[in-house]
Amino acid sequence: MAKKKKGKKDPLLSQKIQIWIIILLVPVAITVYFFVYLAWKELQPIPAIDAPIATEEVLQLQTNFDLEIPVEYIPIYMAAGEKFGVPWTLLAAHHRVETRFSTMSTLVSPVGAEGHMQFMPCTFVGWQHPTCSGLGQGEIKQEDKTNPKIIKKYGGYGVDANNDGLADPYDIEDAVYSAANFLAKAGVTKGELKKAIYQYNHSQKYVEDILFYYKQYREHSEELERVALQQVSAKK
Repeated sequence: MAKKKKGKKDPLLSQKIQIWIIILLVPVAITVYFFVYLAWKELQPIPAIDAPIATEEVLQLQTNFDLEIPVEYIPIYMAAGEKFGVPWTLLAAHHRVETRFSTMSTLVSPVGAEGHMQFMPCTFVGWQHPTCSGLGQGEIKQEDKTNPKIIKKYGGYGVDANNDGLADPYDIEDAVYSAANFLAKAGVTKGELKKAIYQYNHSQKYVEDILFYYKQYREHSEELERVALQQVSAKK
């Protein structure tokens, strides 16, 4: 006689029970995933949150300032100051006095000073330029005003800080580096702070104004540096 085929064994769990187990395990899996994700996030930087926190902290630090230093400028001041041996807070003070942190309606003064840090064309390009005299407006071609080779030729203070081939007083980095270059050579690196500031603008009132802001910013320099660098790091 032919052998009977063995029948299939009954499953240990019915299909309905298996479905219910799966349904019950889904929330558990989601919960485990959630806590693992939170633990992972604790080890990661959070740029989207760090930046607003940094900005808020800067605002709190500057509550006693008549004008807040834009936090994005602080790393520029710091880099320029380090390169030329000038306190970054001094550069911030000049920027505050010259153009109110570049918020003025025009970056050209009535006597012809140009850009974020208000350089006379002859100071930026060089007083050896054949057209320079008087207050220093000169008759310098527009393309020569930003040409590093021309500036070097005539002994100017203009700097191409971002290596784009131009030394432009209307570029914030170039302007700040150029101001640091001027102040360093005018005496800051020798400790002759007042002399250097006076060379920038021949006015005792100007010197007093710059020193006022310089000392104010210097009191909070470490906190401002920390928060500014934190924001820069968060943007990367």
